[in-house]
Amino acid sequence: MSNEVFNRKEEKYIVTDSLYKNILTDLHNKMKADEYSKNNSFYQICNIYYDTEDNNLIRTSLQKPKYKEKIRLRSYGTPDKNTKVFLEIKKKYKGCVNKRRTTFYLNDAYKFAVTGDIPPLEDYMNLQIMKELSYAVKTYSLVPKVYLSYQRAAFFSVSDSNFRLTFDKNIIARRDDLALEYGVFGERVIPEGQMIMEVKYCNRIPLWFTEILRKYNLTKTSFSKYGTEYTNFLLKEYGEVKKYA
Repeated sequence: MSNEVFNRKEEKYIVTDSLYKNILTDLHNKMKADEYSKNNSFYQICNIYYDTEDNNLIRTSLQKPKYKEKIRLRSYGTPDKNTKVFLEIKKKYKGCVNKRRTTFYLNDAYKFAVTGDIPPLEDYMNLQIMKELSYAVKTYSLVPKVYLSYQRAAFFSVSDSNFRLTFDKNIIARRDDLALEYGVFGERVIPEGQMIMEVKYCNRIPLWFTEILRKYNLTKTSFSKYGTEYTNFLLKEYGEVKKYA
């Protein structure tokens, strides 16, 4: 999880728990679990998404423009103040995803995410990415908006490390108590028993995997965890998804 720059395409599919098990069986020896999913286990990912006061980033994203971006703070498991975490900027242009991130200790990340002031450089930091994040923080006047967490199982192709699969379940979110160290609690974003399968690749999806998609009649969907949470929030607050809410 130490990579700092990712460039790839992503496709998303909604699958059930039982279908997940069938897909794993079909992977045979084509893919291996990554080091955090030994024995096909799931690990916890926790995020805080940052946005403008009027939710401009997520509102823009839901309008499906050619270019959009998100800024989030991520930890693997529930951190404490001495845990290293990642501050990320994720950009998407015409279907291609570019994710850039740098490492902070948790309390330093909180400060940077709202001020954009670059601290003295440490060997675990990436100065260029911090400059990009600093520009975004100051341009948008970001504030923490949503805590969003889920459990993930991740796999990579044994013949092409750029081809990866992730399965995310138990997606929960909250708009209060926006601190990673407070732990995992909140409201479900998608129904129990469903999970999001993400197919991540650079050039094209291998033929053998397209045959798996065809076998289960899976159709890619436009799905955003933060976007779905925001839509749920609008429905709960207003009873409808207001275009400019």
